[in-house]
Amino acid sequence: MPIPRQIDQALQERLSTASLPATGKRPWYRAQRMTQVALTALAIATAVLALASSVKALQVQVAPSKPQLGDTLSVTVESGTNGHTVPVVILGKRTYSTFPMSNNRFRALLPTTPLDKPGILQLQVKSGDETANVALQLRTRKFPTQSIWLPPGKDQDLSDFEFNRVDAFKKLVTPQKFWSGPFLKPNNGPITTIYGVRRYYNGKFANDYYHRGVDYAGAYGSPIIAPAAGQVALVGQESKGFVIHGNCIGIDHGQGVESIFLHLSRILVKDGEFVKAGQVIGALGATGAATGPHLHWGLYVNGQAIDPAPWRKQGFE
Repeated sequence: MPIPRQIDQALQERLSTASLPATGKRPWYRAQRMTQVALTALAIATAVLALASSVKALQVQVAPSKPQLGDTLSVTVESGTNGHTVPVVILGKRTYSTFPMSNNRFRALLPTTPLDKPGILQLQVKSGDETANVALQLRTRKFPTQSIWLPPGKDQDLSDFEFNRVDAFKKLVTPQKFWSGPFLKPNNGPITTIYGVRRYYNGKFANDYYHRGVDYAGAYGSPIIAPAAGQVALVGQESKGFVIHGNCIGIDHGQGVESIFLHLSRILVKDGEFVKAGQVIGALGATGAATGPHLHWGLYVNGQAIDPAPWRKQGFE
């Protein structure tokens, strides 16, 4: 660590006045001056060490402390660089941005899914020249299987048009945070399919697939509400090529968090509109690849579908 300018100047001044005496001075005087120089150097070294120790190292907290497959990891970083450098969090080959919370605190949200491998996760947090490494255990979780029989014409793959639109929506990372507190239930119907279910479609097991959301079996035409505030960033219509998702709405909640609502009978918002938590945005239906009236609500974090349950129960700061 470089010596601060004020301390360096003081050292130079003290050393310049501590030059050895001319020939003829007594030996005890020479020893006294040398002792003064040594004491001055020791005091300056102590001050430098104290200054270095006063700089905080990175403080990292991860919640939940014992995550399982499908959980969202909240990584909070307290930096000692006075906010001049924004930390990043690295997991595997991916780097996640952090966003300011208060003072020198930053937070990143990391997704986990049923397709991840349980075991030790190695997180690396970087802020300027500082680096912190955190290891935590990702626990396994059992997910049920389900058989779905789709009618003819509904079992096809996504069209490029539909896939590209939805994929671009899921990749949004808006710096602003629009939500506040736990998310609301988007429909009053009972839950018929939970997050993470593995499926057989028309008798064939879908590899690398899991149910990317929660299904609500509400009454046809029953209201769909926004679970949290955000900006409408996707409006898809079955009549315009959304053959799988059907009539759908995507809401950007900010900082890489998005909700998508599928199979609607009506859409009551426009692209770009800002909505509040609890606002009616559409009506439940059976459009797209649906075997009957229901709402599919998917919640995405940095492009991956995560379990919405913790967002509804505990919420994220």
